[in-house]
Amino acid sequence: MSRKRRQYSSDFKAKVALAALKSDQTTSEIAARFEIHPTMVSQWKRELLDNATGIFESKGGGKAAQKTQEEIDTLYREIGKLTVERDFLSRRLDR
Repeated sequence: MSRKRRQYSSDFKAKVALAALKSDQTTSEIAARFEIHPTMVSQWKRELLDNATGIFESKGGGKAAQKTQEEIDTLYREIGKLTVERDFLSRRLDR
């Protein structure tokens, strides 16, 4: 019987990666402390280092992402409204 893979939150991954960056413990010790495989510690540390520059690239980057998500939500609502109108009118024309 196969086991389902565990899903880790981004907060947990960040905590592990930051612990690996401190370098006061070995990768194996960190993995044992957080009860994960040592490969995951190395991978999350590498991802943090690769993507760290994106944090400082643009100020208000989180606000831009939130605004974009709001625009997407508005567009989906409009699509839903137009779909309902189209279905209603097509039923009326079939009579």
